[in-house]
Amino acid sequence: MNRATAAAAQARDGSLWIDKRLPKLFMAPTVILLLALAIGPLLFVFGVSLTNWELVSMGNPTFVWLSNYIQVFRDARFWNAAKNTGIVLVAGVGLQLLFGLITALLLNREFRLKKLVTSLFLIPITIAPVVVGFQWRVIYHESFGPLNYLIRLLGLGQGRAWLADTSTALFSILIAEVWQWTPFVTIVLLAGLQSISTRVYEAANVDGASPWKVFWRVTLPLLKPTVIIVALFRVMDVFKIFDLVFLLTGGGPGSASESLSLYTYITGFRYFSMGYATALAVIQLMIVTVISKQLVKMMASGRA
Repeated sequence: MNRATAAAAQARDGSLWIDKRLPKLFMAPTVILLLALAIGPLLFVFGVSLTNWELVSMGNPTFVWLSNYIQVFRDARFWNAAKNTGIVLVAGVGLQLLFGLITALLLNREFRLKKLVTSLFLIPITIAPVVVGFQWRVIYHESFGPLNYLIRLLGLGQGRAWLADTSTALFSILIAEVWQWTPFVTIVLLAGLQSISTRVYEAANVDGASPWKVFWRVTLPLLKPTVIIVALFRVMDVFKIFDLVFLLTGGGPGSASESLSLYTYITGFRYFSMGYATALAVIQLMIVTVISKQLVKMMASGRA
């Protein structure tokens, strides 16, 4: 009896082990492959950033360790590109959130032709960035662009070379960026608004809260996680802004509108300095990671 009981217990333990371990064994190859695809290139890029790899050089790259990173922080052009990216990040994402919230609140109401208006409003995010760049290049054209034509028509002056002026080049890119991505922010915030229970608003109305108080005390706090999520997406996208800058100004005049991603591209594929370019890319990755982590913390604290 004791032997039978021991054998049954052993079989049960074996069955439990199989039930617990077998799914993990089946998942192991996929997990290993995904880790290799995600971490492998990242480790390779970090390794390249520690070398003096020059594509035009016939010699083998040698390790220079942190010299590239030290050079980056001494590079005035890097700080200029970081400033331009920061301006687009703060002003661009801020304006997109502001206009997106206002538009989402308007589209959340019932009115005639609502579906048509919503569909038309989403057109900018359906257009390829390359097409958007050429479109705004025509709009900003000094001679035959509709923007300067409108300025002359209204008697506000003769217009200006928007993309060739150091004082307006970055501003022009910012306007195009806000125009293209505000609909994306709007549609995400609209989904967040529609997910809020109507019972919350009914309770606020019973308490006699004004529409302004309902917005500040009910709508905005409940919408905070959605706002942070869409801000996180837009922050990551701003650090990748390349198409508009490349097509509209090429980073010019000079480097007045150069972004970090464009500077990294120029360093790697025009100057062929792959070691320095990958160091720039790693620093951008670190910056995005820190900002993203802070936004995630804000979202977690709002849900607590």
